[in-house]
Amino acid sequence: MPRELPWTIAAPVTHELIVKKSRFLTHLRPTSSIAEADAFIAQVRKEHWSANHNCVALVIGQTADQQRSSDDGEPSGTAGVPMLEVLRQRGVTDVTAVVTRYFGGVLLGAGGLIRAYGNAVSQGLDLARPVYRRHLHPVAVEVGHTQAGRLENLLRDWARRHESSLQPTSYGAAATLHLLVPPPQADALRIFLAAETGGAVAPDIGPAAVHDVA
Repeated sequence: MPRELPWTIAAPVTHELIVKKSRFLTHLRPTSSIAEADAFIAQVRKEHWSANHNCVALVIGQTADQQRSSDDGEPSGTAGVPMLEVLRQRGVTDVTAVVTRYFGGVLLGAGGLIRAYGNAVSQGLDLARPVYRRHLHPVAVEVGHTQAGRLENLLRDWARRHESSLQPTSYGAAATLHLLVPPPQADALRIFLAAETGGAVAPDIGPAAVHDVA
């Protein structure tokens, strides 16, 4: 599916990078608010209280509008800023990165620190399972149980061809098929269902909202 909003990560990631005997431990966490990010930062700093540095970068908000970084004692601009720049360049949001450094006895210099902290976050993101965000209509299609299997197969194929997602079916007195459909495809879905059911089935299309699509 094409991306139109910043993406996020599905679960926490931990990654270790060794640069000239210094250990850089990357901790990435999906965080949906500044308060949640601050709690995570405090947790990492408590766990790694003996580390030389716990540097931070975070991007929060549906449009990545809240951003912050901290060098935590490293030379100004050599840790938090390159970490934040990676998050920006990779187009993520609702992610907090803490890179814990245990000094290995070899000075890296400003350029070396910038590369190390940036690579630590970049490699951590490479390991993350992405969750993409899109404006989508939630759609419900109610049918009789005897029709559900056939229509589910048809809609699964339709969804693949129309940048949509078929969600789990719910069962009650009738079967309700659920989809997430981008706004440009809503009319195509109405036409498709009318053609396949002789006009007997019409989709209930809810207002478009931002949805996570793994």
